[in-house]
Amino acid sequence: MKSATSRSRWTLFLVIAVCAAPVILSYLSYYWIKPEGRTNYGTLLDPRLFPMPAMMLSRVENSAPAEIQDTNGKWRMLMVTDAPCTQQCEATLYQIRQLRLMQGKEQSRIERIWLITDQYQPPVAQLQAVTGMHVLRADATPLNKWLPVEQGKAPAMYWYLLDPLGNLVMRYPVGSDTVKIKKDISKLLKASGIG
Repeated sequence: MKSATSRSRWTLFLVIAVCAAPVILSYLSYYWIKPEGRTNYGTLLDPRLFPMPAMMLSRVENSAPAEIQDTNGKWRMLMVTDAPCTQQCEATLYQIRQLRLMQGKEQSRIERIWLITDQYQPPVAQLQAVTGMHVLRADATPLNKWLPVEQGKAPAMYWYLLDPLGNLVMRYPVGSDTVKIKKDISKLLKASGIG
C-alpha cells in the first residue's frame, strides 16, 4: 500500500514539474538571460523625451515660410547642417536619397528634409542634386535643444528619422552603413500602419 501511495506522489510531483518547467524557464530567461544583440542598427529614441519645438522655418530657394509639420503623415529623414555642405555632407544627402529609393513602392511614404542653421546658400548644382528634398533654413537654438546628441557632438554629426506623427524615433551617425539603415527603415515601414 505504501509503495502505491509513494508511486502516486512521485507521479504527481512529476506532473507538477513538467507543467511548471515552462513557466520557471521563461521567468529565468526573461530576468537573467538577456539577449546580447538588438534588432535595430540606429539609436532608438524615446519620442516622449524630445517633443518637437515650435520653429520658424523658411524655404532656402525662395524664403517662403515653411513648417516641418507640412510633411505630417509621412516618415521623414531629417538632416541638419550648420556650415557649408562639404563632401561628407553631400555624401549623406546622397545616402538619404538612396535609402528612400531603396524602399521601392514604399518610398512615397518617406519625405526628406535638410535643415540649414546658418546663412549658407547651397549652389544651384547642390540643390538640383537633392531635387524633391525639402531644403529649409532654421534657427539653431531650438534645434540644438530638441535633437539628441552625445556629449561633445553637434546635431550635424547625425541624421534623424521622424515618424508620421512628428516624433523622433531613430538617430544615425553620419557615415553609417546604408544596408543596415535600409533594414531598419524597411522594418519600421512594414510594422507601421501609419504614413
